[in-house]
Amino acid sequence: MNIPKMFPMHLIKSMELARASLWRKPFILLATGFGLGLCPVASGTAGTLPGVLILLALGPLWQGSILWQVVAAAALCLVAVPICDVAERHFGVKDDHRIVADEYLTFPLGMIGLPLVPWMLAVAFLTNRVFDVLKPPPAWQLQALHGGAGIVIDDVIAALYSLAVNHLIFHLVGRLLL
Repeated sequence: MNIPKMFPMHLIKSMELARASLWRKPFILLATGFGLGLCPVASGTAGTLPGVLILLALGPLWQGSILWQVVAAAALCLVAVPICDVAERHFGVKDDHRIVADEYLTFPLGMIGLPLVPWMLAVAFLTNRVFDVLKPPPAWQLQALHGGAGIVIDDVIAALYSLAVNHLIFHLVGRLLL
């Protein structure tokens, strides 16, 4: 397809979404974070934002038992795998930057056992993004796995690093703020 150079690339990419088969459209919509993954700059950061909304929606559950928090976070991570898998096959690119369901569905892992207060959500968002970019071991190595599992696993590892740092910050600073 011969497209003029002046045509914005993000519009071309959104047209690609329109060509998805009917059964794939909901997966692509979820995988791209309802279009946030199409953001031309920092799609992963923009794509993490729905994770904050998911946590706020889970508020009553999140204030309960840590066991329920672990179950909810694990379920979200498991749901991310087939969503990302379908989107990767649709786009035909390994861990395409437009796929952000791995970012937002693993974000709640970094908040297990922590209060849903604005400053803690901001800290968790920041640490999650830092560890997702840095990809500390074994995240970097595990992302080589194929399909949705490879897309999601590095974000799970990053969220677990984030969780550890978030608890440290909360125990050092947070008790003074609450």
